[in-house]
Amino acid sequence: MMWLMREDNEEATRPLWRAAQAFRIATVIYAVATQISSDQFHTRPGLSWTFIALLVVWSGVAVVALTAGRHRAEIVIADHAVAIALLYASRLVSDEKFWSQHQPLPTTIWVTNAVLSAAALWGPWAGVGSGLLVGLASLSATNDLPNVLKDSTVPVLVTAGLTMGVAAAAVRRANEQVAEAIRIRAATAERERLAREVHDGVLQVLALMRRRGAGAPGELGELAELAGEQEQALRVLLSEQATPIHGPGGSVDVRRLLRGVAPSGVDVSAPASAVLVPRRDAEALEGAVRTALANVERHAGPEARAFVLVEDLDDEVVVTVRDDGVGIPQGRLREAEAEGRMGVSKSIQGRIEELGGTAVLVTAPGEGTEWELRVPRQRDVDPRRK
Repeated sequence: MMWLMREDNEEATRPLWRAAQAFRIATVIYAVATQISSDQFHTRPGLSWTFIALLVVWSGVAVVALTAGRHRAEIVIADHAVAIALLYASRLVSDEKFWSQHQPLPTTIWVTNAVLSAAALWGPWAGVGSGLLVGLASLSATNDLPNVLKDSTVPVLVTAGLTMGVAAAAVRRANEQVAEAIRIRAATAERERLAREVHDGVLQVLALMRRRGAGAPGELGELAELAGEQEQALRVLLSEQATPIHGPGGSVDVRRLLRGVAPSGVDVSAPASAVLVPRRDAEALEGAVRTALANVERHAGPEARAFVLVEDLDDEVVVTVRDDGVGIPQGRLREAEAEGRMGVSKSIQGRIEELGGTAVLVTAPGEGTEWELRVPRQRDVDPRRK
């Protein structure tokens, strides 16, 4: 995987390398033009042209190899060696008066190629180090080291190396982020595909076993109960795998979360776009909806159907759980609380009210039940609650 990532990064930086080699060709032309104008001042013009020929040949080798991406590390190291050698070769082709007062034989702009190559290959710090090395070598070759703080050679080369290094690092980082996004998208698509297959196969079978065996005596009833437990556990697992987390606060898409919670046969209607809420709010809504659906299964009757509606109203999220079952007789909830069964008040109302929302129950005998859960997106935080 790391090898593939390196290959992708090298491909991403290919335009930088091409631009750098175009710059190299331009500097070769400039070096040759400078040699033509300075040839009359050299004490050994033949040797100076030999060095310029070496510069041209080496530049051709570097352009071909670096553009193709072959042996870049070796080429960059050799590039520094050739550049520094040609800097000091200036002393061999002219007298001290000339080479100490003029730019060196390969020209300062040509030796910048070594700095740019190091930065493109190894990053900004390598570019800075290369700029210092080549810049100091250039000043040393012309006996100008005492003026290092006054001369612009070192700052120019260091700046060039830093700029190219930052650009190369940014390109690689962007390429890695794109590759990671593609990987996550592919993984998510695969998880969703598997979830659909499991939902259409295993979950349907477990749901059928649970319904057919519900209330049956003996082992058949136990098997139905176990099937129901495994169905619910599998739904929770698929929901956790499919629910995306977004942003620094870990927001959760309520639509996908509740679709994973809802048993087979329960219709979940939601907006086409994600309905994002903080994870704490999502967990509270999940628990409340799970409890409401469990109550439907236990008390609404064998023929009852359940429906879940998710609404995004900008300033609040509304989740409605409705069934067409037998409903709840008047006063039954108060009796349940008096008997110590606090499922409705604690699991539904308590969860939602803790978030600053409301949980309203509408029911009547023979008319089913409807829970309307409202959770505000922005609310005042109780200073006593940490």
